[in-house]
Amino acid sequence: MRRQLSLVLTLSAWLLATGSPWDLVQTFGWGRMIATYSQSMPLLQAVKKTFSGEALCGVCELVQSATQRQDAAGAKAPGTKAPEKIFFVSAPRALVFASPAPVCCGLVPDVSAPLSTERPAPPLPPPRSAA
Repeated sequence: MRRQLSLVLTLSAWLLATGSPWDLVQTFGWGRMIATYSQSMPLLQAVKKTFSGEALCGVCELVQSATQRQDAAGAKAPGTKAPEKIFFVSAPRALVFASPAPVCCGLVPDVSAPLSTERPAPPLPPPRSAA
């Protein structure tokens, strides 16, 4: 549960840091434009007009100005440079496929047999700690 929570919080922080809320607002604006345009024209033509970029609605203008301000503010910060590429690398886990070995022909030792008969038995009773 704790791992899932940390994963959700990390993903949320990453989405907020990369400007994803503006993407959600832009998607809302496009949906509203398609719904408005489709009332007076066919759906395909409404979609083409929405994504042509010729007519911007108020939401599109808001998102455009906000992202420009965000980019300008990020570029003006001293000593900061946006990375060109971000690589997420994780080592692949090894897949191990094991099947039980056959216990025939004496090839596999019996698990219940002691490994060494020369080893002395543990002292009885077991030693107690000095504390």
